[in-house]
Amino acid sequence: MPRQAGSCLSCQTLGIGKKQSRLVSSMEIPTLQTDRLNLVPPSAVAEQLYEEFYTNALASSAYGGPLTAGAAWARLASDLGTWHLRGFGVWLIQRQQQQDFVGVCGYWQGIGWPRELTWWVLPQARGAGIAREASEAAIKHAYRVFRWSVVETYMNDTNEPARRLVLRLGGFKTGRRQFPDGLDRDVFQIPPPSNA
Repeated sequence: MPRQAGSCLSCQTLGIGKKQSRLVSSMEIPTLQTDRLNLVPPSAVAEQLYEEFYTNALASSAYGGPLTAGAAWARLASDLGTWHLRGFGVWLIQRQQQQDFVGVCGYWQGIGWPRELTWWVLPQARGAGIAREASEAAIKHAYRVFRWSVVETYMNDTNEPARRLVLRLGGFKTGRRQFPDGLDRDVFQIPPPSNA
Protein backbone atom coordinates (compact mmCIF):
# COMPACT_ATOMS: atom_id res chain seq x y z
CA MET A 1 0.00 0.00 0.00
CA PRO A 2 1.53 3.38 -0.97
CA ARG A 3 2.05 5.68 1.97
CA GLN A 4 0.22 9.01 1.92
CA ALA A 5 2.36 12.05 2.60
CA GLY A 6 2.09 13.31 6.16
CA SER A 7 0.70 10.11 7.62
CA CYS A 8 2.29 7.35 9.64
CA LEU A 9 2.46 3.90 8.08
CA SER A 10 0.68 2.20 11.00
CA CYS A 11 -2.09 4.80 10.91
CA GLN A 12 -2.56 4.33 7.19
CA THR A 13 -2.69 0.55 7.65
CA LEU A 14 -5.43 1.06 10.25
CA GLY A 15 -7.36 3.32 7.89
CA ILE A 16 -6.90 6.35 10.13
CA GLY A 17 -6.82 9.76 8.48
CA LYS A 18 -4.16 12.43 8.87
CA LYS A 19 -6.07 14.32 11.59
CA GLN A 20 -6.59 11.25 13.78
CA SER A 21 -3.04 9.98 13.19
CA ARG A 22 -1.75 12.65 15.55
CA LEU A 23 -3.61 10.85 18.32
CA VAL A 24 -2.04 7.43 17.78
CA SER A 25 1.42 8.21 16.46
CA SER A 26 4.31 8.02 18.90
CA MET A 27 5.19 11.11 20.86
CA GLU A 28 8.02 12.29 23.04
CA ILE A 29 6.76 12.65 26.60
CA PRO A 30 8.66 15.49 28.25
CA THR A 31 10.61 15.19 31.49
CA LEU A 32 10.27 18.03 34.01
CA GLN A 33 12.70 18.91 36.77
CA THR A 34 12.33 20.89 39.99
CA ASP A 35 14.80 21.56 42.78
CA ARG A 36 14.20 18.12 44.33
CA LEU A 37 12.17 16.13 41.82
CA ASN A 38 12.21 14.65 38.35
CA LEU A 39 8.84 14.22 36.67
CA VAL A 40 9.40 11.43 34.17
CA PRO A 41 7.18 9.58 31.68
CA PRO A 42 5.22 6.60 33.00
CA SER A 43 6.86 3.27 32.19
CA ALA A 44 7.19 -0.31 33.38
CA VAL A 45 9.65 0.82 36.08
CA ALA A 46 6.60 2.07 38.00
CA GLU A 47 4.82 -1.29 38.22
CA GLN A 48 5.78 -1.79 41.88
CA LEU A 49 4.93 1.85 42.70
CA TYR A 50 1.41 1.50 41.26
CA GLU A 51 0.88 -1.84 42.97
CA GLU A 52 2.04 -0.49 46.33
CA PHE A 53 -0.26 2.53 46.08
CA TYR A 54 -3.39 1.02 44.54
CA THR A 55 -3.49 -2.17 46.63
CA ASN A 56 -3.30 -0.07 49.82
CA ALA A 57 -6.94 0.62 50.71
CA LEU A 58 -6.21 3.63 52.89
CA ALA A 59 -3.73 5.27 50.50
CA SER A 60 -5.82 4.82 47.34
CA SER A 61 -9.38 5.26 48.64
CA ALA A 62 -9.76 8.69 46.97
CA TYR A 63 -8.49 7.24 43.67
CA GLY A 64 -10.81 4.28 43.18
CA GLY A 65 -8.83 1.85 45.32
CA PRO A 66 -8.08 -0.57 46.58
CA LEU A 67 -7.36 -2.40 43.34
CA THR A 68 -5.86 -5.77 42.59
CA ALA A 69 -2.25 -5.89 41.39
CA GLY A 70 -3.53 -6.57 37.86
CA ALA A 71 -5.88 -3.58 37.97
CA ALA A 72 -3.04 -1.39 39.28
CA TRP A 73 -0.93 -2.45 36.30
CA ALA A 74 -3.85 -1.62 33.98
CA ARG A 75 -4.00 1.86 35.57
CA LEU A 76 -0.29 2.32 34.79
CA ALA A 77 -0.87 1.24 31.19
CA SER A 78 -3.81 3.65 30.96
CA ASP A 79 -1.72 6.51 32.33
CA LEU A 80 0.95 5.89 29.69
CA GLY A 81 -1.65 5.50 26.95
CA THR A 82 -3.31 8.79 27.84
CA TRP A 83 -0.20 10.65 26.69
CA HIS A 84 -0.50 9.04 23.26
CA LEU A 85 -4.27 9.42 22.95
CA ARG A 86 -4.70 12.91 24.40
CA GLY A 87 -1.25 14.50 24.24
CA PHE A 88 -1.05 14.95 28.01
CA GLY A 89 -1.04 12.73 31.08
CA VAL A 90 0.68 12.11 34.40
CA TRP A 91 4.36 11.92 35.17
CA LEU A 92 6.07 9.65 37.67
CA ILE A 93 7.47 11.62 40.60
CA GLN A 94 11.08 10.67 41.30
CA ARG A 95 13.02 12.11 44.22
CA GLN A 96 16.40 13.16 42.83
CA GLN A 97 18.47 12.45 45.93
CA GLN A 98 17.03 8.98 46.64
CA GLN A 99 16.36 8.13 42.96
CA ASP A 100 13.08 6.47 44.02
CA PHE A 101 9.56 6.84 42.65
CA VAL A 102 7.02 8.09 45.17
CA GLY A 103 3.90 9.05 43.22
CA VAL A 104 2.43 10.65 40.12
CA CYS A 105 1.34 14.13 39.10
CA GLY A 106 -0.12 15.55 35.92
CA TYR A 107 -3.36 15.54 34.01
CA TRP A 108 -6.20 13.09 33.59
CA GLN A 109 -9.40 13.17 31.55
CA GLY A 110 -11.71 10.22 31.26
CA ILE A 111 -14.56 9.95 28.77
CA GLY A 112 -17.22 12.49 29.77
CA TRP A 113 -15.01 13.98 32.49
CA PRO A 114 -13.34 17.39 32.42
CA ARG A 115 -9.57 17.52 32.29
CA GLU A 116 -8.01 17.83 35.74
CA LEU A 117 -4.74 18.26 37.55
CA THR A 118 -4.25 15.12 39.62
CA TRP A 119 -1.60 13.64 41.88
CA TRP A 120 -0.98 10.93 44.44
CA VAL A 121 1.99 10.26 46.69
CA LEU A 122 2.88 7.14 48.67
CA PRO A 123 1.97 7.54 52.38
CA GLN A 124 5.60 7.33 53.55
CA ALA A 125 6.56 10.26 51.27
CA ARG A 126 3.73 12.59 52.27
CA GLY A 127 4.20 15.73 54.33
CA ALA A 128 7.40 16.81 52.57
CA GLY A 129 5.86 19.14 49.97
CA ILE A 130 6.31 16.67 47.12
CA ALA A 131 2.75 16.94 45.76
CA ARG A 132 2.94 20.73 45.82
CA GLU A 133 6.34 20.91 44.12
CA ALA A 134 5.31 18.43 41.43
CA SER A 135 1.96 20.19 40.91
CA GLU A 136 3.63 23.58 40.49
CA ALA A 137 5.85 22.12 37.75
CA ALA A 138 2.88 20.48 36.00
CA ILE A 139 0.82 23.69 36.18
CA LYS A 140 3.68 25.76 34.80
CA HIS A 141 4.10 23.26 31.95
CA ALA A 142 0.38 23.38 31.14
CA TYR A 143 0.33 27.15 30.79
CA ARG A 144 3.73 27.56 29.10
CA VAL A 145 4.06 24.50 26.87
CA PHE A 146 0.54 23.11 26.39
CA ARG A 147 -0.67 26.72 26.17
CA TRP A 148 -3.84 25.93 28.08
CA SER A 149 -5.95 28.90 29.07
CA VAL A 150 -7.06 27.22 32.29
CA VAL A 151 -5.97 24.46 34.67
CA GLU A 152 -8.72 22.93 36.76
CA THR A 153 -9.07 20.22 39.35
CA TYR A 154 -11.79 18.65 41.47
CA MET A 155 -11.94 16.19 44.30
CA ASN A 156 -14.40 14.32 46.50
CA ASP A 157 -15.82 16.50 49.25
CA THR A 158 -14.14 14.33 51.89
CA ASN A 159 -10.64 14.74 50.41
CA GLU A 160 -9.48 17.56 52.67
CA PRO A 161 -5.73 17.12 51.97
CA ALA A 162 -6.35 17.66 48.24
CA ARG A 163 -8.54 20.69 48.92
CA ARG A 164 -5.84 22.24 51.15
CA LEU A 165 -3.17 21.69 48.49
CA VAL A 166 -5.30 23.28 45.80
CA LEU A 167 -5.81 26.35 47.97
CA ARG A 168 -2.03 26.53 48.66
CA LEU A 169 -1.53 26.45 44.87
CA GLY A 170 -3.73 29.56 44.62
CA GLY A 171 -6.77 27.62 43.41
CA PHE A 172 -10.23 29.10 43.77
CA LYS A 173 -13.67 27.54 43.46
CA THR A 174 -15.40 28.27 40.17
CA GLY A 175 -18.50 26.14 40.65
CA ARG A 176 -19.98 22.81 41.55
CA ARG A 177 -21.11 20.17 39.10
CA GLN A 178 -22.28 16.59 38.84
CA PHE A 179 -19.78 14.12 37.39
CA PRO A 180 -20.30 10.94 35.36
CA ASP A 181 -20.07 8.80 38.52
CA GLY A 182 -23.12 10.63 39.92
CA LEU A 183 -21.20 12.59 42.58
CA ASP A 184 -21.28 16.36 42.93
CA ARG A 185 -17.88 18.02 43.35
CA ASP A 186 -16.47 21.53 43.64
CA VAL A 187 -14.39 22.60 40.64
CA PHE A 188 -11.29 24.72 41.24
CA GLN A 189 -9.27 26.80 38.81
CA ILE A 190 -5.54 27.08 39.47
CA PRO A 191 -3.82 30.18 38.10
CA PRO A 192 -0.38 30.13 36.48
CA PRO A 193 2.52 30.31 38.92
CA SER A 194 3.97 33.81 39.21
CA ASN A 195 7.10 32.65 37.36
CA ALA A 196 5.22 30.88 34.52
